[in-house]
Amino acid sequence: MTPRTDRVDHEPVDHELIEAAAHVAATRCRGDNHTMAAAARARDGQIVTAVNAYHFTGGPCAELVVIGAAAAQGAYDLDTIVAVGDRDRGVVPPCGRCRQVLLDYFPALDVIVGTSDGLRTIPITDLLPESYVWSDHQLDTEQSPPLGTG
Repeated sequence: MTPRTDRVDHEPVDHELIEAAAHVAATRCRGDNHTMAAAARARDGQIVTAVNAYHFTGGPCAELVVIGAAAAQGAYDLDTIVAVGDRDRGVVPPCGRCRQVLLDYFPALDVIVGTSDGLRTIPITDLLPESYVWSDHQLDTEQSPPLGTG
């Protein structure tokens, strides 16, 4: 009898994407205002990078900045994302807010995370199980009657 395992085979790790984020973290993150870099690969293969913009009011994380940078470059369909910390901290998983935003924008997104076993690529849905999906709760304006008419 084969022992049961809950381990699931994951997508291969995109080392080029990690290297892009690590390069930005090493060369562009300076001081306390920019401490994280993110890199995302669009479905067409384009790599987009960004850094966080720390502010005591809750400035955006690098993962959120990369969404805007990608849109500014015409990349609206992201496939994979990774965040890397400055000072050689390596791959850092997204915070809770980023997990929710990434899920809402890109429900099929893969995320590279670090574990004690090394790096792996997992679906964003694995990082936010049984999550609230914003688009699932929006009214379909074509099928819903206008308010006050039903």
